[in-house]
Amino acid sequence: MEVKVHKKGIIVIPVEVRRRLNIKEGSVIELEVEGDKIILKRKMTLLDAYGIDKEMGNSAVKELEKLRKEEEVEKENSV
Repeated sequence: MEVKVHKKGIIVIPVEVRRRLNIKEGSVIELEVEGDKIILKRKMTLLDAYGIDKEMGNSAVKELEKLRKEEEVEKENSV
């Protein structure tokens, strides 16, 4: 695919590619340079790692958020 580079180096990812890779506004894209190539990769989230089992992914995210909050409270109490 060919894309045009706009001012400030901005490129537009074609809609077909965004749909195929589930890239939406706010998605994080990793950029790698290999020789004269630029490689863009969609960064995987925790929910992506759980694939189609969103319920299990949501449960894991909630548990991680709970643990993070507990750690923050412990840090605040130890100061």
